[in-house]
Amino acid sequence: MYDVIIIGGGPAGVTAALYTARASYKTLILYKDHGALTKARVDNFYGHIEIAGKDLIETGLTQARAAHATTINKEAVGLYQNDDTTLTVATAKTSYTARTALIATGANRTTPRIKGLAALEGRGVSYCAICDGFFHRGKDVAVIGNGQYALHEAQDLLPIAKTVTVLTNGKKPLTKFPKDVIVRTEKIKEICGQDGIMGKTLGGVALDNDEFLPLSGLFVAIGVAGGTELARKLGAAINNNAITVDDNMHTGIPNLWAAGDCVGGMKQIVKAAYEGAIAGTDIVRCLKEIIK
Repeated sequence: MYDVIIIGGGPAGVTAALYTARASYKTLILYKDHGALTKARVDNFYGHIEIAGKDLIETGLTQARAAHATTINKEAVGLYQNDDTTLTVATAKTSYTARTALIATGANRTTPRIKGLAALEGRGVSYCAICDGFFHRGKDVAVIGNGQYALHEAQDLLPIAKTVTVLTNGKKPLTKFPKDVIVRTEKIKEICGQDGIMGKTLGGVALDNDEFLPLSGLFVAIGVAGGTELARKLGAAINNNAITVDDNMHTGIPNLWAAGDCVGGMKQIVKAAYEGAIAGTDIVRCLKEIIK
């Protein structure tokens, strides 16, 4: 049991960890490689005339370890709230539980541009298998994706659905899927709707080879699970693809905070670090109330 799990090893996450770890709370940073900052050279951050983004991230993680935070390079693919309000973060093979959690994954730089997808969100198109899979029990469903995140969503759907298909949308599968999962590598031409009592709902997926797959549910799990996807799993408010937070970076979900690019606004290191500091100090305040 950790006191806090921080998802993301960039400026927001590491800054928050410095506050929680130095306050003697058991802190875990889960991060997937080094994110978008590794592609940049930084020359507008205090104390550095110029530094490679990768080096800045590595220095930050070293700082966090020096403050006795634990760092693990694993991709978070799920985030769940337990009955006792603790939170569990799932990776491909392991789960970690904590009293509090901070999403600091940065912003998704790529959004799937598939015809018909946006119009059917919430009408058969979902971003959370464990949240919405129940509505499609005994029916045919599909997951869009080709990596660990897609695998995790497919595994959540297998006990519920009649069939589970993974649609890689023309990409090579990056992981091995269970034999019960159908893998289709054709490109997706369109997400198609159908008329229903409550208006337009998902009808299925048209592939580039002109084949049509009738579906009850379609779950988007492209690339890695970003901050908004993880927040959606707990019902946190999302606006313009950013997590909604208050002045203390709290999401409104018990014991869950978010900071950095995933909450929107100026995409700058100084802003992410500031929000990490705000979140970290508020988490410390909350932990003092939880652990008496």
